[in-house]
Amino acid sequence: MHIFGRLNLTAVAFSLALHGMVFILTSSLQFSNLSKPKPPAKEQIILLQVLPPSPKAVPTHVKNTSVRSSALTAKSQTPTLSADKPAIASKTVKQAVSMAAPPPPTAEEWAFAGKYTNKNSKGYRYNWGQQVRSMMGTVVDGPDQGYVRFRIEIAPDGTLAKLETIWTTSVVAEQLARKAVENMPSLPPTPTGKPLIFEKTISFTPFASDDPPSYKDDCLPDLPVFRNPFAWDGKSPQVRSEPPKAEKLDPQAMEECLRQLPKDSVEAEMARDRREMERWGWNK
Repeated sequence: MHIFGRLNLTAVAFSLALHGMVFILTSSLQFSNLSKPKPPAKEQIILLQVLPPSPKAVPTHVKNTSVRSSALTAKSQTPTLSADKPAIASKTVKQAVSMAAPPPPTAEEWAFAGKYTNKNSKGYRYNWGQQVRSMMGTVVDGPDQGYVRFRIEIAPDGTLAKLETIWTTSVVAEQLARKAVENMPSLPPTPTGKPLIFEKTISFTPFASDDPPSYKDDCLPDLPVFRNPFAWDGKSPQVRSEPPKAEKLDPQAMEECLRQLPKDSVEAEMARDRREMERWGWNK
């Protein structure tokens, strides 16, 4: 009995040792597989090739439709020319800007100008320029437009005594203005009964005209012209000149001046306001 007990213990110990060795080998293999990195999986590229359908796969009615549509498209794109009416290219024609000549001064305006003596016969000078511009005709935007400035002398009986061109920007404008002066009708005598000498610019452009003057400030004394008080000719003794003073009208002259003042028209007031705005700025 004692011998059989020993054998059983030996067999149990051997079995335990054998199981332990198997466990150790199995666990080492598992850890080695976990620690060893796996190589990345290769990417698989799939290429798809789209092949055109074979002629046999296209139905017959589809072929006829595509051919008919292409023929209609080509026909619609082809320009049709009529034998009777030639083709005309559509171009936008830009019309030149023009301005008709202003009407000449009326008999009433000349009657007023023939008696108005203020500001070197202001009304007479304006009517003379309007008469010349009216006889020059319509102006069209182009190389013939321009300005011309004259120095004029009118005899006491209203006839032209002298006409001198100071400057001009258009030969055509100067010729038309001189022709108008030569063919001008008889004018009334000058308001003062003396020769009237003045300068006048004639505008022969479609963008500007000679606006009617405003007369309401004509009785105010003229502001003195500024002169440099330290101007020196280099020869005479240096003396500081006193600035000129504004002249004052005597009561009789003021009364005569106020008697001649007409009522300003709406056009004259609008022209005066526009000149002030152009001079000092529209935002002032």
